[in-house]
Amino acid sequence: MYLDVHDLALRKTRIRKSYAPGTLDFHSGEFRQAEPLEVRATAELVEGQIRIYGSLHTRVELVCARCLDAVVDEVSRDFDLFYRPMASVTREEEVHLDDEDTEVGFFEGDGLFLADVLAEQVNLALPMKVICSSDCRGLCPHCGANLNNEECRCESSGSDPRFAPLARVKQDWLKKQ
Repeated sequence: MYLDVHDLALRKTRIRKSYAPGTLDFHSGEFRQAEPLEVRATAELVEGQIRIYGSLHTRVELVCARCLDAVVDEVSRDFDLFYRPMASVTREEEVHLDDEDTEVGFFEGDGLFLADVLAEQVNLALPMKVICSSDCRGLCPHCGANLNNEECRCESSGSDPRFAPLARVKQDWLKKQ
């Protein structure tokens, strides 16, 4: 859906749309949309800027940061966004931004695509790291076995040999106590 400045100048647009998995390009290979993206929003022209506000909801499939298993996570987000035309930016504004300018996006031409706005909002709503459960044991660093599903077949040495000098210092300190 294209949000045209000329149409928005005449009337605000109410948006109630569903995007099936695979129809939006999130520009990321780190997750997959598992359910339709439901959007309820309103777009209007406010003082020459496009304002889009509303909410979105979907479920995405991510990868656990510890064991690499698939994790389905719910993404819900409310948003209230402003977009200014690039033509309105003067040379001085390119050099100096105020705090309020960091809250404004920009568009070129006569409008912008709603799909681009939604893809950005979904990406911003994702957690930095996802863990399948709080007690996830992860992968063995030596053989790569998923420790949640099987026991590691690696031989376990008592400690890392790089820490042997520290262990000797600790033993010497304990003897002096």
